[in-house]
Amino acid sequence: MKLPGLVSLLAALALAPLFAETTPTKVSYPLQTCIVSGEHLEAGQMVVYVHKEDGQPDRVMHFCCRKCLAKFKADPAKYLKDLDAAVAKKTVKKG
Repeated sequence: MKLPGLVSLLAALALAPLFAETTPTKVSYPLQTCIVSGEHLEAGQMVVYVHKEDGQPDRVMHFCCRKCLAKFKADPAKYLKDLDAAVAKKTVKKG
């Protein structure tokens, strides 16, 4: 029996949930475009930011560039409102 390999495997399995919850992914973000510019989000180029607000859950935000992140930080309420409206529009069922 290879004990070091088993220990490594068990350690990796124990730590996996920690990384899964703290590493933002594009899958968890509801839009494919930047909420500021409207540009398509490119996986290797986008800027990921965790917006923290007292009394609210943290929100993972994706931007096409650092300029858009700066614009968001200048007026987060505006863009969060726009994001919520876009998500609500996508989830409304037609029919």
